Amino acid sequence: MNKRQTFVISLLVWLLPTFGQATETLRLETSVAGFIQLPGSGRQVYNFNPGWRYLKGDAPGAEAVGYDDRSWQVVSTPHTVELMPAEASGCRNYQGPAWYRKHFVVPAQAKGQHVSIHFEAAMGKQMIYLNGKVVKEHLGGYLPFTLDLTANGIQAGDSCLLAVMTDNSDDKSYPPGKRQYTLDFAYHGGIYRDVWMIAKAPVAITDAVESATVAGGGVFVYFDQISEKSAQVYVNTEVENSDNRAQTVVVETSLTDAFGKTIKRVSGKLALKAGEKKKIMQQIAVNSPTLWSPENPYLYRIQSRIKKGNQTIDGGVTRIGIRKAEFRGKDGFWLNGKPYGQLVGANRHQDFAYVGNALPNSQQWRDAKRLRDAGCTIIRVAHYPQDPSFMDACDELGMFVIVATPGWQYWNKDPKFGELVHLNTREMIRRDRNHPSVLMWEPILNETRYPLDFALKALEITKEEFPYPGRPVAAADVHSDGVKENYDVVYGWPGDDEKADKPEQCIFTREFGENVDDWYAHNNNNRASRSWGERPLLVQALSLSKSYDEMYRTTGQFIGGTQWHPFDHQRGYHPDPYWGGIFDAFRQKKYAYYAFRSQSPASLKHPLAESGPMLYIAHEMSQFSDRDVVVFSNCDSVRLSIYDGTKTWTKPVVHAKGHQPNAPVVFENVWDFWEARGYSYTQRNWQKVNIVAEGIINGKVVCTERRMPSRRSTKLRLSVDRENVNLVADGSDFIVVVAEVTDDNGNVRRLAKESIVFTVEGEGRIIGDASISANPRAVEFGSAPVLIRSTRQAGKIKVKAHVLFEGAQAPTATEIEFESVPAELPFCYEVEEGTEGVINTHRTASDTESSKVKLTEEERRKLLDEVERQQTEFGIEK
Repeated sequence: MNKRQTFVISLLVWLLPTFGQATETLRLETSVAGFIQLPGSGRQVYNFNPGWRYLKGDAPGAEAVGYDDRSWQVVSTPHTVELMPAEASGCRNYQGPAWYRKHFVVPAQAKGQHVSIHFEAAMGKQMIYLNGKVVKEHLGGYLPFTLDLTANGIQAGDSCLLAVMTDNSDDKSYPPGKRQYTLDFAYHGGIYRDVWMIAKAPVAITDAVESATVAGGGVFVYFDQISEKSAQVYVNTEVENSDNRAQTVVVETSLTDAFGKTIKRVSGKLALKAGEKKKIMQQIAVNSPTLWSPENPYLYRIQSRIKKGNQTIDGGVTRIGIRKAEFRGKDGFWLNGKPYGQLVGANRHQDFAYVGNALPNSQQWRDAKRLRDAGCTIIRVAHYPQDPSFMDACDELGMFVIVATPGWQYWNKDPKFGELVHLNTREMIRRDRNHPSVLMWEPILNETRYPLDFALKALEITKEEFPYPGRPVAAADVHSDGVKENYDVVYGWPGDDEKADKPEQCIFTREFGENVDDWYAHNNNNRASRSWGERPLLVQALSLSKSYDEMYRTTGQFIGGTQWHPFDHQRGYHPDPYWGGIFDAFRQKKYAYYAFRSQSPASLKHPLAESGPMLYIAHEMSQFSDRDVVVFSNCDSVRLSIYDGTKTWTKPVVHAKGHQPNAPVVFENVWDFWEARGYSYTQRNWQKVNIVAEGIINGKVVCTERRMPSRRSTKLRLSVDRENVNLVADGSDFIVVVAEVTDDNGNVRRLAKESIVFTVEGEGRIIGDASISANPRAVEFGSAPVLIRSTRQAGKIKVKAHVLFEGAQAPTATEIEFESVPAELPFCYEVEEGTEGVINTHRTASDTESSKVKLTEEERRKLLDEVERQQTEFGIEK
C-alpha cells in the first residue's frame, strides 16, 4: 500500500463517523485559540456568538449595567455593522462606532476553573467593558485578544454584562493606518469573527498570543532531520499556574496518526510556583513519516494533556504536517527533498457579498476548497492574517500560505506605529506557527516605502519568534530597503532571474494578472463582472491564462506567484468592486475558474478537492457568441464535435516547457448562428444543435461535456452550494443557494432578465432584503444567489423561488429542501426578548453624513495619483 492510499483510507476512517447517510458531507473540526477539542481534557469551550444586542452608532453610557438596551437588535457573531449591496465599493460602507452588549451567566460547570472570553478579531479599535468598568482596549482588526474573567473577579454562576465598543473609523495611529478612501479593500466593521468562552483548570497550557513570550506560549511544534525514512518532532509546551499555591503536574504529549493510532507518548514533570509559567521541551521520533504536501496533505495530531495524578485537567489537539521546505536560490523551491516546480495560486481577501468580512467557519473552509479546486497550491493573504478556520482549511486541503502583517501602502513616521506593526507580526507568528501550510511570513507593509531599520527588525522578529529548524521564511518586495540583501525570498517578476543584477534568493510574484490602464480609471481586460456575460468573461479568462503562463517562465530561480485576486470584493478607493476574480462575490464561478482548474495534472487524485481529468467548453452557443470555441482541459488532446458529430476536430492540449502546463485549446470557426438556425428553424431539428467535447489521454476518452444553446426560459432551478459541508445550526452559519433560469432541458438561459423572489420555511433565515437588492435578486448570467442563515435549532429548511412578475409563460417556480446539523459546542448566552433576524439595513441621513468623507475632484485625483505611483514603483505595471 503506497502513502497516498494510506492517507486516503485514514482520512475516510476519520470522516466516516461524520458522513450522513444521504448527503455524505463532512463535519469540520473547529479550532479554538489554537486547539481542537480533546475529549476528557477538562477544558471546556462554549460558543459565545449568540445573544448580543447591537446598535450601529455611538451610545454614550452604553457600558453601564443599567443601560436600557431593549430596543437594540439581537444578533449573533460573526457580525457586520451593516449589510451592503454586492456592488457597494467606494466607501459606501459605514465607518464609525458600533456597540455590542451581552448579558450572560458563567456556567456552573466552570466552578473552580479559570474562565476567559476569546475574540478571534473585531474591526478597528475596541473598548471592552465588564459590568460597567473598562477592562481592556485593543487596537487592530485582524488578530485575537482575550478578556480574563477570572482575573477580574468573575466566578461560576455570576451574572455579567459584557459591553464592546468597536470603531472602524480611519485611524493612522495603528496598522493598516491608511484612510479607506485610498485603500484597495474596505474596513467592514463589527465583531466579525467568532467569540468563545474558554474554561480551564488553574494549572493549564497558556494561550500562545496572550502569553506574550518570544518563541513561546501555548504549544509550539517544530521538526528536524526530515526524510522519507524518519523525522524528529519537537513539542514545546508552556504551562502556567494561576493558583495561589505551588503545583506539580505531568505534561503528557502523544503523537497519533490519521487513524487515531498512537505512535509515541512522552511525559515529563513540571513544578510550578504560584503564578509561575514554565516551558517543557519534548521530542518524538517518527519512522517512515507520511510527508505533508499540496498533493497529499497528511495531518498527524499532537494530543497535549496536563495531568494531576491520573486525572487530565487540561489539554487540546494540535494538527501538524511533517514536511521539509527549502528555497535553494537558483535551484528553486524544493519540498521533502525533491524539486517541486512552480508554486502558483492566488491572494485572498476575506470579503463576501452582503456580509463584508463576517464569514462563518464553513464559508472560510469553502473558500479554501474553492481555491484548491482551482488548482491553487499557495495562497498569499491580503493584506492581514486570516480567520483561524481558513488556516485550518489550508492545512487540510494542501495549500501553502504566505501570512502577511496588516498593512498596505502606508507608513507613519511615529515610532509607535512601527512598534505596533512589529507587535502584529509577533502575534501572527505565535498564532499560526504550527500550521504546515505556513510557508512564508510577510512581516513588512505591502507596497510601502519603509526605512531600513524597520525592514531589518521585521526580519529579526521572524527569526526570534521561530528560532528552530524548518522555520517559514521571510518575504518582501525586492525594491524595498534591505530586502534584496537580507530577506529569504524576494518578490519580483518573471524574467528577474535572467537579469545581470538578479538577486541570489528565490523570486516569487506576490500579485499577477493585473492589466490596468491607469489607477484612476481601472479599465483592464482581466476584470469582468459576471453580469457582463460571455464575451467579457472569455476575454478575462484568456487574459488571466496568459498571466498564469508567465509564472512558468523561469531559469529555476523564479518559483511562481499568486493571482490578484480570486474573489470579487469591495474597495475603498474606487466606485467599482474588484471584478478580477475567478469567482464573483457570491463565489459563483466565472470562465477563468476553469482556466485555472485546467492547470492541475489529470493524474492528481486529491482526497478532498476536485481533481482528475477535466474539460470545460467556454461557449454559450448564443446568437452573440464568438465563432471560435475555447476549451480548457488538462488532457492530452480534445476532440470537438458539432451537430451530433457532423463536423469533428481534434487538437492537442499544448504542454510546452516554460509555459503553463495546459494551454487553452481554441477551435476556430466552429460556431455559426445562421448555420445552427438552419437545423433549428428550417429542419425543425433543434436537438441536433449541440457541441460535444471529449478529453483524450493515451488514446482513450476520459471526460466529456455536452453543450446546447438555451431555448426559451421555462423553469427555475435551485441548488445549494455546500462544497460537501452542511449548514450548522448555530445562528451564525450561512450557505449560498443559487436560482438558475433554464429551458425545458435544463440548459441555463444566460441571457435571461428576471428578478427572483426567495422565501424560506423552517430553520433558516434570508440574509438581506430589497434595500440591498438581495431579495428580490436580479438574474445575472442566468443565475441569482441568496444567502440562507441558520437558526440555533437543527432541522429542515425549505427555500422557494419564483420570478417577481409571474404569468402563464413565465418561468415556473421551484423549491429545494435541505437540513442544518446541530452545533457541536454548547452555547453561552442569556435568552432575552427580541427577534434575532436579518441585520438592519436601514441607513438614516445621520448615518450617511457622519461616516462619509467628501472629497473635491482635485483631492480625489491627487490621492489616486499617489496610489498609482506606489503601484508603479512596486512593479504592478508589469
